Amino acid sequence: MKIKGKLTLPDLQEKVQSNDIETIVVAFTDHYGRLVGKRFDAEFFLESAVKDGTHGCDYLLTTDMEMEPVPGYQFANWELGYGDFHLVPDLNTLREVTWLEKTALVLCDLKSEKTHKPIAEAPRSILQKQIRAAKRAGFEGFSASELEYYVFENSYREAHEKHFHDLKPVGWYLEDYHIMQGTRTEHFTAAARRHLKNSGVPVENSKGEWGLGQHELNVRYAEVLEMADRHVIFKQCLKELADSMGISVTFMAKYHEDQAGSSCHIHMSLWKDGENVFAGNQKIGPVMGSDIFRWFLGGWIAHVNDVMPFYAPTINSYKRYEDASWAPTRLAWSYDNRTAGFRVVGKGSSLRIECRIPGADCNPYLAFAASLASGLDGIKNKIEPPKIFEGDIYAAKNLPRVPYSLAEAVAGFEKSKFARRVFGKEVVEHYAHFYNKEIEAHQKAVSDWERKRYFERI
Repeated sequence: MKIKGKLTLPDLQEKVQSNDIETIVVAFTDHYGRLVGKRFDAEFFLESAVKDGTHGCDYLLTTDMEMEPVPGYQFANWELGYGDFHLVPDLNTLREVTWLEKTALVLCDLKSEKTHKPIAEAPRSILQKQIRAAKRAGFEGFSASELEYYVFENSYREAHEKHFHDLKPVGWYLEDYHIMQGTRTEHFTAAARRHLKNSGVPVENSKGEWGLGQHELNVRYAEVLEMADRHVIFKQCLKELADSMGISVTFMAKYHEDQAGSSCHIHMSLWKDGENVFAGNQKIGPVMGSDIFRWFLGGWIAHVNDVMPFYAPTINSYKRYEDASWAPTRLAWSYDNRTAGFRVVGKGSSLRIECRIPGADCNPYLAFAASLASGLDGIKNKIEPPKIFEGDIYAAKNLPRVPYSLAEAVAGFEKSKFARRVFGKEVVEHYAHFYNKEIEAHQKAVSDWERKRYFERI
């Protein structure tokens, strides 16, 4: 079934000829999950780039948030001259982006100019490697990501000029599931639903969330790579749409200490021959599931500390993990229990595992890759999950806790034999360097908290 907004090459050719599309965004995600790339004249794209792709500076996989090239990477550096890599359009991702005028978008895979092989360190390559591993094991992964975000009446420019202080949320009381308060932001949210749907990202629903001005908009689940692509397009759509309306949204994991964090709950299941292989006749707590389900769950839980930076990649990520905050703090599973890090939901063909650990700041390619790799290892090694937990997991102080900081998480990732085995030594060292440089940048910064606390009274 063709998805509305997705384009075939003949569709694009027809729309270019009729002047309905004039610009093609050719992009990929960096470490942070940001789209970076180029805008092409549509006719030139069809004449050249659709076949030959284009090039980008390989420093884009070594920069920090400010686009400064960071030293110390083996992949690209000043000594190597910061050459090019090849951007290869994946035409399966070609779609209109209706929130931009006469524009289409295509996502790219990165390949080496010298070897023509995929760039192992590229986020999409990392996920594709795990998808191939799943296929070798006879499975296809399906997933969905539930993204939460805050909406503000301030524009991005105004927020910047105010140093991100005293911003005005669109809501003034907690609006979780509240229809009237949600109605007040329908000028934005309805437009987001419409544009996503018309741009090849099928939408399920939207709702107010627990924080002041916090919302959630859910898109339909899909095969893992397609879902990761939808995720990055979703974020780009909401940011650019908000910008065009003179408002702003943030996907920070914890934008304010007094407000709820924003999560990216990942739902995942494995399928074979059109059937959900998590379904089964074994009684696992209250769940009727299969060995595949049980072992996948066991592996996913067992390897959290091996891959934690892929779920929580920033300094800010770890501010979200507070007890009684709707964010998980301990490694346990339960059935339909929102205090659990792993919440099992559904039954039969809808049986799936929801990992509530990732924040809205995660890069979906990395988070999905970590999830899939962990579960597949559970199947391979028949890793048993812990006994199901019932009750308030926040109160279970005896259970293992998620890491307290990015530094703790990176230390576990860097020394993990599992991470090196499934992602490769080069990938682990590349991302460990990336996260460690993020930590170093934070350690050198002087915060508003410090000025407020120490300026007069120390």
